[in-house]
Amino acid sequence: MSRTNEWTGRSASALQAALRLSNERFAEKLGVGARTVASWRKKPDLVQQSEMQQVLDTAFEQASEAERARFAELVGEAPAAQAVSSIAEDERLTTDPHIEAALEWLDRSARWTPGAARRAVAARVADVSVQDLHNRGTRRSWVSQREVVDALRQYYGHQIENHGLYSGRIGADTVNTSVLTCFDWLDVACELRPEQERFTATNTRPDASLVLDERAASLAVQRLAETLAMNTRLVNSPIYRLLDTDIRKHQLGGSFGVTYFAHYALTMDLLEGELMDAIAAGSPSMPLRDRHLPDLRSVLDVANRLCAGGVLALTAIARPADPYRGDADYLLLV
Repeated sequence: MSRTNEWTGRSASALQAALRLSNERFAEKLGVGARTVASWRKKPDLVQQSEMQQVLDTAFEQASEAERARFAELVGEAPAAQAVSSIAEDERLTTDPHIEAALEWLDRSARWTPGAARRAVAARVADVSVQDLHNRGTRRSWVSQREVVDALRQYYGHQIENHGLYSGRIGADTVNTSVLTCFDWLDVACELRPEQERFTATNTRPDASLVLDERAASLAVQRLAETLAMNTRLVNSPIYRLLDTDIRKHQLGGSFGVTYFAHYALTMDLLEGELMDAIAAGSPSMPLRDRHLPDLRSVLDVANRLCAGGVLALTAIARPADPYRGDADYLLLV
């Protein structure tokens, strides 16, 4: 595998990406300052001085065949826009602490050796087509709420028994939702006051890793690869997970623990996309749901599954009647 005839800022950055080194580690390898390495992205067309040409030649000659192949793809075989994108993806794989945390969690949960998740994601991201992802998003947007409700009813069927999917009326129209409820959870007439709202945090330490089978781990790898390809920001912050519920007349209660967002994003958050894809394709196959939420018992067993949510959540604020404002009203924020 031959290298470029002369080193520019762009080709030097491509070599860094092919070696999968951070700015600091690449600078250490070359014996230069980290600022010098960082400046190459700002001046991609700048031809390096003769001394640096020799240093980069040596680094290239010491690279493995796989690293040289990646370099060749970045500077020659891939289109320029794709090469720039690949450099950014490789940089995030080595420097983004949130991606790093997700990779370490995936190694533990899949029972892989350290570094296996990084290699798997790096290999997968090269096959991700951004246009295919946009097309998939379009297909998912065509799926209606009614189709989602019908699909879930068909999936869980007779298991629902005393439970049902919540519906409401707006004027003469009935709106069906995919929210599971039961008679005891409705019309609880509970004011949001401390004596009636009894939620507690039972554990403030993040939960232990899940155990992912081969398919679940592969889907997690795909999610991370798509995150990098789309340049989507992933923030692995602590989030609450529901552990228990105690809902009764005039009382809302339950307990919460803590998990990390990446744990949710790489497992339970994938179920919605799988459902949308199955509906769009007219296929009943949903292996991830079969694994995580195969029946109503698993849905309700919040203590033994990861029951958490991302940024899309429902907030309901009810206000009593007021002599100045008038009738009672409510606000729903989605």
